[in-house]
Amino acid sequence: MTGAPRGGERAAGADPRLPRADRPVHEVTVRDEWVPLPDGTRLHARVWAPRVDHPVPVLLEYLPYRLDDWTAPRDSERHPWYAARGYASVRVDIRGTGSSDGLFDDEYSVQELDDGVALIEWLAAQPWSTGAVGAFGISWGGFNALQLAGRAPEALKAIVTVCSTDDRYDNDVHYVGGAVLGIDMAAWGGTMFAFNSRPPRPEVVGPDWVARWRERLEHNRPMTPTWLSHQERDDYWRHGSVCEDYSSISAAVLAVGGWADPYRDAVLRLVANLDAPVKGIVGPWSHQYPDRGLAPGPGIGFLQETLRWWDRWLLDDANGVDDEPALRAWINDSEPPATYYAERTGRWVAAEAWPSAATAERVEPLELLTGGEDGPLVVRSPQSTGLDAGRFFPFGNATDLPPDQRAEDGRSVCLDLPVTEADHGGALDVLGTVVVDLALTSDLPRGTVIVRLCDVAPDGRSTLVTRGVLNLNKRRGRDRNDPMEARVEQQVSVALVSTGHSFPVGHRLRIALSSAYWPWVWPHAEEATLTVDPVRSAVRLPVWTRRDDDGVRFEEPTRATPLAVRALPASSDLPQRSVSHDVGTGEWVLDVDPGYGGGREYPDGLVFTEDSRETYCITDGDPLSASAESRWAIGLEKPGWKAWLETTSRVSATAESFVVVNELRAWARDGGAGAGTVLVAERRFEDLVPRTSA
Repeated sequence: MTGAPRGGERAAGADPRLPRADRPVHEVTVRDEWVPLPDGTRLHARVWAPRVDHPVPVLLEYLPYRLDDWTAPRDSERHPWYAARGYASVRVDIRGTGSSDGLFDDEYSVQELDDGVALIEWLAAQPWSTGAVGAFGISWGGFNALQLAGRAPEALKAIVTVCSTDDRYDNDVHYVGGAVLGIDMAAWGGTMFAFNSRPPRPEVVGPDWVARWRERLEHNRPMTPTWLSHQERDDYWRHGSVCEDYSSISAAVLAVGGWADPYRDAVLRLVANLDAPVKGIVGPWSHQYPDRGLAPGPGIGFLQETLRWWDRWLLDDANGVDDEPALRAWINDSEPPATYYAERTGRWVAAEAWPSAATAERVEPLELLTGGEDGPLVVRSPQSTGLDAGRFFPFGNATDLPPDQRAEDGRSVCLDLPVTEADHGGALDVLGTVVVDLALTSDLPRGTVIVRLCDVAPDGRSTLVTRGVLNLNKRRGRDRNDPMEARVEQQVSVALVSTGHSFPVGHRLRIALSSAYWPWVWPHAEEATLTVDPVRSAVRLPVWTRRDDDGVRFEEPTRATPLAVRALPASSDLPQRSVSHDVGTGEWVLDVDPGYGGGREYPDGLVFTEDSRETYCITDGDPLSASAESRWAIGLEKPGWKAWLETTSRVSATAESFVVVNELRAWARDGGAGAGTVLVAERRFEDLVPRTSA
């Protein structure tokens, strides 16, 4: 293309579902920029741009994860690809992270979003920009792209948000169903404490890098105590949760998620609630871009799909995007339980709207699932229930997904629904949100109910399909704390995380009820006994009623040539995930390597080392024995300098308070191998956070 961007021009007979066939592939230039903010702070940016003589639209990815090293391999796969096809693609480190100026304060803070708006305005005003900006990202970048769309800067025309959420309280790493998410409230807090302690790069910020690093470390605070001090959905969580006002978004939104990712509900909510142009795609994927070849697949041509999105909304290309179904979703076939699937078998279906007319609610009273047994169901699970839950954030590692659930089922109260020939098409296809309504009593003011949905094969193998949690104190709203009235029946509803799954004839659909789920759910101070009346309880299933091929097609995955990074040998031969049980004391220990990437050597000579371990302990019969610990060791070294740090983050609890301890030590060597080592920081934080409703 030459001259100003033109919209609506396509070759005669071209398939509107594909990127423009006449698009040239440009030579790509790469440069670093300092983006000035209104207060004088500068953000470090990298710009991949096509070598053309006219302005182009701009794409933004805005993260705290270090464009110079940590995300560089992933960045290299997509930013150059977009640039070669006519976009300036820009990767920016958030204030106080990577080599950007300033100090980091909190995730998705007012400062972060203010800076993001200023950044979009700066990008729109550059002479190489047409003034049209798109924002994209996965996880953090998907979160703030959505939140920036809620700020509605004029230049932001479209976003692509992947594995993100519209609800920071009940669909993030802090709380689930109003309960403390023990597995990531602690571990992700510890991870971010370590990540935010990494130094700026000397090559970027200059010779005073140690002083700048020291200032950063003096300011850095662990975020877990802040998150724990907001146990109800208050203004802290409403900030940045676009579900508070979907009408604030006018930019076009493409929302993408995976059934193995905890944030997939947000895709369905966005498609159902946004007034702005919106489309959703949910595949079988984990917490990854769906073109990286990481388990579970199959992947899709995600870059091609997003290119069509950018062309439609930043170039006004009439390419058929508007005519796509509102939701394209993958329905997993039934497969034996496994902690790793290279690819899932299944099929794509399409919904013209969401909720869809092709989904019919099927209501099954629980009394029909009890096998003829009369009387109430008594639920009092061991504290070790949940150790086979799998990872909260599957990344495609070998041990991420839940194993066979038979041990978990044995610790739970299970109700089975046989799938028979009478079911539609010889299978029971579920697509959407399963809800379990329970007539429930508790013998204590506080308790939690967990519901799992499993696919049980004729030989007894039990595959976890989805699950839901409800802190009973939040049954009337996540912003409230309403203790249960002991032994007084309450009607509660537990919404399970959305799913797409096909249950074949001869299998059983299992509803498993438990009162504990460690370490996903931090236990209350006392063990409650729950009683469920199956006569007044039911499960509501969203049954997908179409068996025909809905014609959903994607191109094969493609990426730019990735950065030539060499993986370093593992520093430990410990298993990635192990569970041990001291039979004498009753203590259970879950030990995990989160597997974020390990050590690597970059083409510029940087050696980056990364070792981490998460440990979760609990003793049956003693909910106050629960503890979660995250340990990190990170090193960065090049000829002429070296930096390394160690952190430990630990959460435990008494009956009255959460006890949070964070420790940090950091060292630097500014010079060659003969230079001396300097202790840059040694800090310890101890916080007591009162337990209100968690």
